[in-house]
Amino acid sequence: MSNNTSSVTNEAVETVLSNYCDPYTNQDLISLNAVKALSVENNDVSVEIELPYPAEQSKNGVEQILTSMIENLYEDESGKVTVTVNWQVQSHKAQNELEAISQVKNIIAVASGKGGVGKSTTSVNLAISLAQEGAKVGLLDADIYGPSQGLMAGVEDGTRPKVEDEKWFVPVEAHGIKTMSMAYLVTEKTPMVWRGPMVAGALMQMLTQTRWGELDYLIIDMPPGTGDIQLTLSQKFPVAGAVIVTTPQDIALLDAKKGIEMFRKVNIPVIGVVENMSVHICSNCGHAEAIFGEHGGEKIAEEYGAPLLGAMPLSRYVREQSDAGIPVVAAEGDGEVAMLYRRLAINTAAQLALRATNDQQVPSIEISDD
Repeated sequence: MSNNTSSVTNEAVETVLSNYCDPYTNQDLISLNAVKALSVENNDVSVEIELPYPAEQSKNGVEQILTSMIENLYEDESGKVTVTVNWQVQSHKAQNELEAISQVKNIIAVASGKGGVGKSTTSVNLAISLAQEGAKVGLLDADIYGPSQGLMAGVEDGTRPKVEDEKWFVPVEAHGIKTMSMAYLVTEKTPMVWRGPMVAGALMQMLTQTRWGELDYLIIDMPPGTGDIQLTLSQKFPVAGAVIVTTPQDIALLDAKKGIEMFRKVNIPVIGVVENMSVHICSNCGHAEAIFGEHGGEKIAEEYGAPLLGAMPLSRYVREQSDAGIPVVAAEGDGEVAMLYRRLAINTAAQLALRATNDQQVPSIEISDD
């Protein structure tokens, strides 16, 4: 049948693509500017989609859904539908005047106002999840006083990074990500009895003298609080955004607000909020109980206009896997909690891409003495 009598047109295919809502950005593919090519020739349809976040494990499913939706356009005639879905991570940074780390596209700070809310657990599972989706990921443990990522990533105690050209640290690879931590440079029995400037200097050295190579994301596990490390990072490096980790507990929410306000003051956007320990499910009877309160992360996210990236349960299994050096997303990729972390990771990447797309350049105002 000739193309003139076909029920399938470019406009019809575009309508289909505008009716598909991407689950992580909540935008249709046209609005997302994800349609890179579209053609209808001799009743055959070809579509190329490029998502702005890592989607290696889900792209085949999206291809199948879109193919089926487009095939429904055909009436009596037949034709071939070819849908290709790829993804590409763009480079984003908040402080445009700062020089980027060579070959590192995006720096994401994972922070909390106080300790003990699961920030390091979130950081390592976020990093590994992004790597499982195909991204090139690094993880820097910036908690100089209490580094824990070496243990969580399963790096053997006593491991030291290799040194190249007497200047560069070679990051230690674990679970598909590149890691660097003060834990690799000192022993468990060597506490960091340092003043603020020394701590800031150590962070600078680990960031700039580690040979990261090409990275889509460098996840920085921040120390708790709003001190020297946070200020140094914001003043010296172009951070794309921050993820705030909290629990539903009122005191944790109070400190989380301080963390959000701090990032606002240094012009680093908050990508979103993660609520840890949102509910405990009894391993014996299955009873669910909100030990630390309810909806705290959701409330603070709403108050500051930032999305809730995920609500993670209080799980003994997560703690056991972290202590064993096999984070839950590496231990069981298809498990329920692992899937929650994976969704959290893609939400983070998608929100970062969306924020960069929606941000508009505001002209600076110059004031003279005239």
